[in-house]
Formats: sequence, structure tokens, C-alpha cells
Amino acid sequence: MTSIADGAVSIQTSAESVPSTPSWFGEVVLMATHLRKHKVLAKISEGVRFARRRFGRYDVIDFLVVLFGYAISGERTLEAFYERLQPFAVPFMALFERDQLPARSTLSRFLAALTEAPVEALRTLFLDDLLSRPLAKGSNEKQTGGLVDRAGNTWAVFDLDGTREAARQRALPQTEELPPAFRRLDDVCAPGYRGRKRGQLVRTRTVISQTHSFQ
Repeated sequence: MTSIADGAVSIQTSAESVPSTPSWFGEVVLMATHLRKHKVLAKISEGVRFARRRFGRYDVIDFLVVLFGYAISGERTLEAFYERLQPFAVPFMALFERDQLPARSTLSRFLAALTEAPVEALRTLFLDDLLSRPLAKGSNEKQTGGLVDRAGNTWAVFDLDGTREAARQRALPQTEELPPAFRRLDDVCAPGYRGRKRGQLVRTRTVISQTHSFQ
């Protein structure tokens, strides 16, 4: 009996669990490289400030890169995103020249306390960056992307995706030592019933995407 197996090949196994790299991690690498190349990360770190003692050593950029990754990942919830990211938290933050991943609770406090000023600063920064690099070289006109058909006509195609899912609400402690309780989901929720428990809140969200760029 003959065998075509190579006797020099050695196969080793281990019972140790090794998490697989998330499928979306490569896209995060590309985006981080692009932002560093065009110095967008530096502009955010230097130009957008929102200091509060409750956030400890973190800056706006730390929370923003987490939201970047969450948006790219396509994970259903922030909890699921953190579970997939946790084994790779150090290299993920290093991509954006940061050294520590904010905890979910810290991110939640940041979003709850965020004011209009840093949001407007971010919006202005991203808009200026977008307009500084037109799609056509040598053109100073504002342009939009699109799909071009055989006749040379340009079409801007959008996709609207509305989602509707139940939002679980946990009981909030109410004591004299604690400030009045409030829920961040109240503005995006309404009473509803999805076959689980009566009185649940139903969270709705509408996403508008450009077909040619997925933005």
C-alpha cells in the first residue's frame, strides 16, 4: 500500500481556545489607515474636546473609534460587538493610535452626557474633510457620487431600511442618594408587543444608504 502524504508534515493540536479574527476587522484596518493618512485622527484629537471627570483618561477620539468599529461591524447590538472585539481590543485601539478600549458602561455615560458643541465640531470637521478632496481632480465644485448607466446618465440611488425590534428594559434603582432615573431609549421607543412580554418597548430605526458607496 502506498501513500502520497508528505512525511515531513507535522500536525499539532491544542485544547486551548483561540478566538478567530472578526470578519469585519480588515475593513476597520483600511478605514484607520485612511484616517491616519489624511490626518483626520489628529484633527479630531486636537480640535474636538469634551472633558468630564467621569470619563477618566479617555478623550472623544476613544469613544468615536469604538462607534466607527461598531458601525462597520454590522453587529446587531453593542454588547455583541464588544464580545467579538474584546480578544482584539489592544490591536483595535492601536490602529487608531490609542491604547485602551473604553468599557461599555463608560461609553454609555459618554453618549448620555454628550452635548451639542462637540457633535457640531465633529460634523464640521468631517464635512470640511469631505469637501477638501473632490471626486474629480482639479475640480472645486461640490459633487455627489452615483451610478452611471449605458447612456451616460448619472443616478443617485438610495436604499431605506427600517428595522423594528423589542428593547429590553431593566428595573432602575430609585433612592434618595441617586439622581432621578431616565432612559436613553425613550426618545426612539414606543409601547409595543412582539410576542414576548406585554408592555415592552419597541425600538425603531431607519437607515438610509447610498447604493454606490454604502454610506
